[in-house]
Amino acid sequence: MLVAYTDAIEAEREELEKLLVKESGKPLELAKTELDMSLRWLRAFTTMEVKDEVLDDNEDRTITQTFPPLGVCCGIVPWNWPVLLGLGKVGPALITGNVIIVKPSPFTPYCDLKLGEIGTKTFPPGVLQVISGDDSLGPMLTEHPDIDKITFTGSIETGKRVMQSCAKTLKSVTLELGGNDPAIICDDVDIDAIVPKIATLVFLNSGQICMLIKRIYVHENIYDKFRDAFVTYAKTIKVGDGFEPDVLIGPLQNSMQYEKLKDLYKSVNTCNWKLALEGRIVSESKGYFVTPSIIDNPPEDSKIVVEEPFGPIVLLLKWSSEDEVLDRANDSKCGLGASVWSKDLDRAERMARCLSAGSVWINSHFDVAPNVPFGGHKWSGIGSEWGMTGLKAYCNSRSLWKWKK
Repeated sequence: MLVAYTDAIEAEREELEKLLVKESGKPLELAKTELDMSLRWLRAFTTMEVKDEVLDDNEDRTITQTFPPLGVCCGIVPWNWPVLLGLGKVGPALITGNVIIVKPSPFTPYCDLKLGEIGTKTFPPGVLQVISGDDSLGPMLTEHPDIDKITFTGSIETGKRVMQSCAKTLKSVTLELGGNDPAIICDDVDIDAIVPKIATLVFLNSGQICMLIKRIYVHENIYDKFRDAFVTYAKTIKVGDGFEPDVLIGPLQNSMQYEKLKDLYKSVNTCNWKLALEGRIVSESKGYFVTPSIIDNPPEDSKIVVEEPFGPIVLLLKWSSEDEVLDRANDSKCGLGASVWSKDLDRAERMARCLSAGSVWINSHFDVAPNVPFGGHKWSGIGSEWGMTGLKAYCNSRSLWKWKK
């Protein structure tokens, strides 16, 4: 049935892509990418199976670990990737034998409601349900005694409330929360080659992705050259309506995020942080448009460094020694993702293994796959989604002892 569901979504992908642009503000090319990934991931989930594991087998007994489904699961989905992150919960839940209720963000309900509508033509009643509502709906689901698992993707503060609510019925919970991802740039990189890639990994989806690069630590030997090249490239990035060609930065998705970013920009001016590129609130536009902003080496304890901006704003920070930059990169309550950029792969891996994050990349960032576990350290989450680790999170663990004599 999951294969048939995937085929049904693919048949209506064009409508979903346009709906994504209208609802979330993301550029059409990114909406197409989201649908491509979602369909690939669903097909990948259909090939994955949580198998029994024989722990001990001798002439007297066999001990097998089995993984029965939890039962009724609920996926609470954010507004920045409503299709991919919605189906990224649906696929694992169903393939492990559960049923699932999807609660979309009140900012982007229509894409997930469309996925639910498609599901009614594929699954028996009750297997996949989508329930939309305001912020009062979430607690009703997290406290409900007949729901066995909550999988939540969203902010740290909301994640804390979800966990507190789930504790009332001791239900299973997976939390994928915010990040403040560092990227460490070593002094041997090819600046011209990596700047376009890093800029995309900063400003994609208007910076509204938890695992994009937020802090760029650049070695002092190349800091000025990297900064100048980064600013030059950022000035070429097109900001506009998602249906316009070649747009990388669309509008911020909602007024709440827009107001947060406006307050952050006020802090930049109040604190007199140096700007390598001054972003602009495009107040005369019909949407929440903001142009890229690059902060030049602000104090490490400043608000802009400590908090996740979740917008088209990034920090450049200077470093000199490996131990120092690793300490600074890890000095955060978040630990979602991190990356090291260097031609010396041994050096890069040595540094990467010292970073406290659930996903660490070398010469890349923001790579994800359905067969690879994804989760955060510290305040960035509890548990993992995807991969066998993620699939097992939708199961109970049962030890089966079989005595032969």
